[in-house]
Amino acid sequence: MTTTRGTAARRRGCAEAGVVRVRSGGPETLTASLFRVGRAHTAMSNGWFAGLDPDDDAAAVERIAAGRADTPEDWPQQAVEAGFADDEADYYDRLHEVTMAATSAAVAEREGADDQQLVHAVRAMADCERTANELAERVAEWGGSRHGDSGSGVEYARSLTDRDDEDEGDQALRSLAEQTAELAEEADSLRASIERTAPAVAPNLSMLAGPVLAARLISLAGGLEALAKKPSGTVQVLGAEDALFAHLKGNAPSPKHGVIFTHEYVRGTRREDRGSAARALAGKLSIAARIDHYSGDRRPELQTELDERIERIRARAEEGDE
Repeated sequence: MTTTRGTAARRRGCAEAGVVRVRSGGPETLTASLFRVGRAHTAMSNGWFAGLDPDDDAAAVERIAAGRADTPEDWPQQAVEAGFADDEADYYDRLHEVTMAATSAAVAEREGADDQQLVHAVRAMADCERTANELAERVAEWGGSRHGDSGSGVEYARSLTDRDDEDEGDQALRSLAEQTAELAEEADSLRASIERTAPAVAPNLSMLAGPVLAARLISLAGGLEALAKKPSGTVQVLGAEDALFAHLKGNAPSPKHGVIFTHEYVRGTRREDRGSAARALAGKLSIAARIDHYSGDRRPELQTELDERIERIRARAEEGDE
């Protein structure tokens, strides 16, 4: 394998800057950091690829994923001495190939995780709902122009699917109405799937928020781990990013809640106390997400504590009326 000196230098610089980094436990490969969870690391004492067949890419990927180095060494020289590479340039070419393969495997594993599948499902459901509603508006306008009757929404689109076609225009309208109804049905099917799977992925979060809201929070955060690492104040306003940015620019008040407004404990609380209810709910949701990610134990007491807190908040209205 050949390469130019400039290419080798660029790859060497990239490898030294990006492939190996220092953390509290010592230098490690960037790709290996993606594999830290659930893997036993092997300390490298005589080279990352010592004893490996140069053509065995799978073994090299595993060595990168599971290995670690406590101190920097002359890895290119060790690879040449071990027979893994012909020279320094060949070493960096192989290192580039192996680390790219290891990173691709890590990304594929991450995307296949249960929480990421839940993210895809809830985003697909939202896409279907949004598209079905937009098409339903178009169907209502078109249907009103042809039949003179008034109607709106997906239900009106469903009603048009049973009408007889009088001409080509009616046929086209009915076809669009059928597709609208099918999209709405697909959204319902995805919602049912989310309601079945979310409690297995995030049992405590689903218990407190409900499966669909739990999935939306995980989606907005980018994953269960990301949600577990967010403070409760951030969880409180997830989904209200536009309002938050407007507030930061001085053009709007600070948002009290984001997507958690759909929870009955926020939506069903009087306006004056919604901020307190949203903070209480977000605090418990943050705790639930951390438990789900780090241990997975179901904690029924979280629900009890939240119920009691919301009850005290709502009691303020009764005290005020007195």
